[in-house]
Amino acid sequence: MGSDCDLRYPLLMVHGMGFRDRKHLCYWGRVPKTLESLGARVFFGNQDSVGSIESNADTIAKSLDEALRVTGADKVNILAHSKGGLEAKYLVNHGYQDKIASITTIDTPHHGSHTIDFLMKSPKWMVMTAAWGTDLWMKILGDKHPDSYKCFDILTTGTAEQFDIDNPAPEGIYCQSYAFKCESAFSDPVFCITFPVVSRFDGENDGMVSVASSRWANFKGVHTSSTRRGISHADVVDLRRRRFTSRLPSSDTEVSDIAAFYVGVVKELKAMGF
Repeated sequence: MGSDCDLRYPLLMVHGMGFRDRKHLCYWGRVPKTLESLGARVFFGNQDSVGSIESNADTIAKSLDEALRVTGADKVNILAHSKGGLEAKYLVNHGYQDKIASITTIDTPHHGSHTIDFLMKSPKWMVMTAAWGTDLWMKILGDKHPDSYKCFDILTTGTAEQFDIDNPAPEGIYCQSYAFKCESAFSDPVFCITFPVVSRFDGENDGMVSVASSRWANFKGVHTSSTRRGISHADVVDLRRRRFTSRLPSSDTEVSDIAAFYVGVVKELKAMGF
C-alpha cells in the first residue's frame, strides 16, 4: 500500500443528487479504492439522494462524527460532488466549522442554474407532480426524507444566491472548487439532451452544471479530457469505471483518467498539511 494519499485527516466523500452511497455499486466508481490503496482513510456522507440541504446535512454530520470516532482525528477533509457541495457549505456554517479542515467541491451548482429557472416557470402542479413522483421512487430506493421540490428550488439562481450569502466559505478552512465540461452533445449519451439545453441558458457545462456555477472560493480551473470528448457530470464520478483515454494529458487541466485526477487532488491536500 502506498502513502501518496495518506492525509493528516480522513476524507469524507459526499455524493450528489439522485444517487445514494451503496457498498456494491459505489457512486464514486474506482476512486475510493484507488485513494485507499495510496493511504487515504475514506468515509461517505450516506445522505438521501433527494433530501433537502438541511436534512442531508444532519445525516452527513452523523457520518462525519463517525469518521472522527473511528479514526481518532479531530477534523475531516470533505470532497463533494454536485449538490453535495452545497450540503458541505451548509454543514460548515452550522456548527461543524471546528471539525472540517478543507472542502473541495466538484461541479457543484454554487450559483444555481438559469435552466432550472426556466423549468420552474412551468405550472406549479406540473413541478409538484414531478417532485411527488421522484420522492416516491427515491423512498422506494431507500431515502428516508425525500424532498425533491426543495432540491429543485435550491438550484434556482435566486435561492442559490441567497444560500451562498447565508453560507459563505468560512475563514480558517481551506475551500476550493473544480469545474468540468463536455465539448458537445455527443460527449456523453447520458446528457445528449440536457447538454444543449444547459448550453443555451448557462453556457459551458458538463451536461448538467455550468462552469460559471461551479466557481467558488479558490477556483482551480476548468478541466476536460485529453481527447475531444470532454468530461461529463457522470464521468466525474467514474460512471464508466475506466480511464477515458491512453493519451497522456498535455496540460494541468487535461484528464485522461478520473481516478488519477482525484489522486492529484488528494496529494495536493496532503502537501498543504491536510
